[in-house]
Amino acid sequence: MSPNYKLIYFNARGRAEHIRFIFAYAGVDYQDYRVPKEKWPELKKSMPFGMLPVLEMDGKYIGQSNAIARYLAQQYQLTGKDEKEALQCDVMVDTLADLKQVLWLYRSEQDPIKKEERRATLLKDTIPFYLKRFEKAIAENGGYSVGSSVTWTDFVFAVSLENFEIIFGKDSLQAYPHLQALKERIFALPAIQSWVQKRPVTDF
Repeated sequence: MSPNYKLIYFNARGRAEHIRFIFAYAGVDYQDYRVPKEKWPELKKSMPFGMLPVLEMDGKYIGQSNAIARYLAQQYQLTGKDEKEALQCDVMVDTLADLKQVLWLYRSEQDPIKKEERRATLLKDTIPFYLKRFEKAIAENGGYSVGSSVTWTDFVFAVSLENFEIIFGKDSLQAYPHLQALKERIFALPAIQSWVQKRPVTDF
């Protein structure tokens, strides 16, 4: 019998959306609890490390978004065909996390001059460095991030690429057709389409 899942996060896609994609694709029922801002200060005290997302599973709290996603991927056969592919899933997700950290520093920069400098460096050096390598990996895998079928890594990339286009514009992936195609392939999956159509509308 499937555990009782409650995903606790803010009213945002953010660090929880790839988990929601896993639930949607696997057809697993769960409670998508979105914490009202006014309730967060009190709720924060009961969270394992005072951060979200948290998965409540049969009454126990589990933190860290990718740890949650990895566990669910293992439960619902989304880690590839063998241990080597599971390892490669982790490599791709963790490497993407390195890029996302740099992007977060850019987005959170308050000084307009420094922010523009960060943007210039990102567009000229950092983003091409990562995306060219991701593009090559996806091309070699026939359109998937790992292996020859859908893994949780594809969900991580699809969600991140959706946000990337919001930040840098709809044309920002034109130089990376395999990345763009991966995003479109995942968003075209019937279960993901169904989720996207009914999910709350949020900026990120």
